[in-house]
Amino acid sequence: MNALMDMYGGLKFTVLGFPCNQFGLQSPEENHETLNVLQYVRPGRGFLPKFPIFSRIEVNGSDEHPLYAYLKEALPFVNPVVGDIRKLYWSPIKANDIRWNFEKFLITPEGVPYKSTRSEPLRSRGEERTLLRFSFWPPEKQN
Repeated sequence: MNALMDMYGGLKFTVLGFPCNQFGLQSPEENHETLNVLQYVRPGRGFLPKFPIFSRIEVNGSDEHPLYAYLKEALPFVNPVVGDIRKLYWSPIKANDIRWNFEKFLITPEGVPYKSTRSEPLRSRGEERTLLRFSFWPPEKQN
């Protein structure tokens, strides 16, 4: 995510980080500990995010955050593979749930959900061009 900020951070683009502990209980730290965990443990080596990290939220289940309920409704994706339910810590489990860490959503500057990458890294040049297009959204008026 820092690499995306390095490439596009000067434009109308940002990454927003929302920690979640619903996937294998991999983020058990308290909110005030998150930056220290990133810096010294995972990934460690002095890592500091170049984007805002918010308080831990739930992205699935009966207590899912309204933002994620909205994103999943706006960009429906049905995954036929539930995965190992012993590592999923929410209920009820639904077909359009986020399945693991680091799922990404592209949202226009106006707040309109555009695309869900559903765990696939943003690697293709086409996706980078999409990000660049939205960084100038709406197009500036010519004088």
